[in-house]
Amino acid sequence: MRFGYVIVYVPDVATALDYYNRAFGLPTRFVAPGGEYGELETGATALAFAAERFISESGLAFAPHRAGALPAATELGLVTEDVAAAMEKAIAAGGTLAKPAERKPWGQTVGYVRDPNGVLVEICTPISG
Repeated sequence: MRFGYVIVYVPDVATALDYYNRAFGLPTRFVAPGGEYGELETGATALAFAAERFISESGLAFAPHRAGALPAATELGLVTEDVAAAMEKAIAAGGTLAKPAERKPWGQTVGYVRDPNGVLVEICTPISG
């Protein structure tokens, strides 16, 4: 078993892909015909976005990500050496500050933004040790 991907259900896949391209420099790896599913190049594990209708059509209930609502009890974690610059870029691209970066007792710097859909994104330095 290996962890393959995370799918975030969003109202507009193209808009989500564009934000993550501009905010974090993650290139688009794949977009399905029709544009209702797309993946970003993030290494061994893909970050994907799919149209909300797919989960609705599967018969599952879900709480949609929305900028004005509390974020879901998950986060997307992105690792960088320069958290402050990454957070500035994410906000300039249309994200919102959720919590300023701070140095944790274990030495890692961690900050949080929310993407335009309200998804919580942790931006952090690598864990050393």
